[in-house]
Amino acid sequence: MSLDKENVSSGEILDFDVLSKLYQFVKPYQKQFYFLVFLTVALAVLAPTRPLLIQIAIDDFVSIGDGEGLLRITVFLVALLLLHAIVQFGHTYLSGWIGQVIIRDIRTKLYRHLLRMRLKFFDNTPIGRLVTRSISDIETLADVFSQGLASIIGDLLQLVAILLVMFWVDWRLTLVSLSTLPLLIVSTYVFKEKVKESFNEVRNAVSNLNSFLQEHITGMNIIQIFNRERREFEKFKEINREHRKAHLKSVLYYSVYYPVAEIIQAIGIGLVVWYGATGVFDLDLKVGVLISFIMYLQLFFRPIRMIADRFNTLQMGVVSSARIFKLLENNEQIPDEGSVAPDRINGSISFEGVWFAYVGQDWVLRDINFDVRHGETVALVGATGAGKSSVINLISRFYEINQGRILLDGKDIREYSLGSLRKHIGVVMQDVFLFSDTIYYNITLGNPEITKEQVMEAADLVGARKFIERLPGGLEYNVKERGATLSVGQRQLISFVRAMVYDPEIIVLDEATSSVDTETEEMIQQAIEKMMKGRTSIVIAHRLSTIQRADKIIVLHQGEIKESGTHDSLLRKGGYYAQLHQMQLKSMVTG
Repeated sequence: MSLDKENVSSGEILDFDVLSKLYQFVKPYQKQFYFLVFLTVALAVLAPTRPLLIQIAIDDFVSIGDGEGLLRITVFLVALLLLHAIVQFGHTYLSGWIGQVIIRDIRTKLYRHLLRMRLKFFDNTPIGRLVTRSISDIETLADVFSQGLASIIGDLLQLVAILLVMFWVDWRLTLVSLSTLPLLIVSTYVFKEKVKESFNEVRNAVSNLNSFLQEHITGMNIIQIFNRERREFEKFKEINREHRKAHLKSVLYYSVYYPVAEIIQAIGIGLVVWYGATGVFDLDLKVGVLISFIMYLQLFFRPIRMIADRFNTLQMGVVSSARIFKLLENNEQIPDEGSVAPDRINGSISFEGVWFAYVGQDWVLRDINFDVRHGETVALVGATGAGKSSVINLISRFYEINQGRILLDGKDIREYSLGSLRKHIGVVMQDVFLFSDTIYYNITLGNPEITKEQVMEAADLVGARKFIERLPGGLEYNVKERGATLSVGQRQLISFVRAMVYDPEIIVLDEATSSVDTETEEMIQQAIEKMMKGRTSIVIAHRLSTIQRADKIIVLHQGEIKESGTHDSLLRKGGYYAQLHQMQLKSMVTG
């Protein structure tokens, strides 16, 4: 097993291309977004009013002993604080709400996009990375709206409002107050760059950790079979160590920055107190102004301390957005431009000069030509890697051919809509996948049009009814992840029921009996004969005894058709098929 590590880096905060794409998801909620902007401006306006009112209270009422005036302004101040609290609540809730509905829409669109991707895309992309895109990266976008963009705009507006009021009250004291600002700006910039670097490392570590865990948990049986637990554990510890180091690095930067910012703020307040006290002593400055400036400084420095963190949140959101949009713009999808969608089909299939390769021109199939008439059973045989499974993958358009064409009832399969094409083809794979859900769900895949009665009728046909009824809850029995609580044979029987319940005109069996015992195989063979009656059938089997009664046997070797015919005619011919048959007879005798 290999671990495909991912490395990503932060982009620019003002990546207008990414922000414009992100805004497309905001458009359906424009009213709420503009109201959020209004609340942001309101918070900025309200921020400097409290120190201003306290200044007025001290200088205009406390200093002359005007208790009635002090009561009036106190009531006004309390009302203003309540208004500020209400606006703050609305701003926080609305920014979080917008963030959640947008990530819901993006996640929905991303999953819908993934559902249409070619299987080749999933062959080449680690599942853990897709999980990171669908969960962690999208979750980061919620922070862009709740802690990033709206908060940064609000902080900047608040800074402007506070500065304007400070200069209006006393420009000399304002300049003294801002004397330490360059130190704070420099330290904030250094902090922002360092935290951005550590955030990049954290995101890389999370993505690599997800990929590693998904791959190795899925392949746990291989790890245990080959006694690789210790080695894989060491690899996991290494990746986990990188994850810890990245997080601790960001913790270190926060641990250094915030005390430094507090010291700079304390120095600024100290200078204001020293200069302001001198003015008070000289009767050149009122006490209320001095107290209000101490409050202004606290209000002023707080958003500056937070703004670096918010910029990093926004930056990581832009990076996550860029990666999500890159995935959304990936065009490795099967074109679904066909309009043919018949209710029923005849089921005749033709391959005309089909060439196919998974990668480049490493041909898996070379100039394949054959016909399958309605109701006919065709068997594909050949050694592993001969191209048998590729043939059936192409019929359902899981992959696209490179050259040639495949016809269904005389029409190119690309003329059919994907949904219609696959509806008429029932596929039973060798490796049966079951979801962690009930047997009923795994058979119907959530299709509400299929009743339990129809499921049990199909189960009767393939001989699965008895074992289903013996399970606790019957059809409602939960098979757990990948059908872990069922035997291989039972999982195979469920896959037969799943294929039959949709009543397809074409049946494709890929090594459908290779994983069951002899007794179960005999039962399934009887069911297969019933399934194939009146249907076009394509069968892949290593055991040649299971396909002797096929109407036609096609022998594949290294992607080419070596010979075709009935079982008896191919034996008389004494070619490649006869050799395969003789080899299997010898293995049965010696076995």
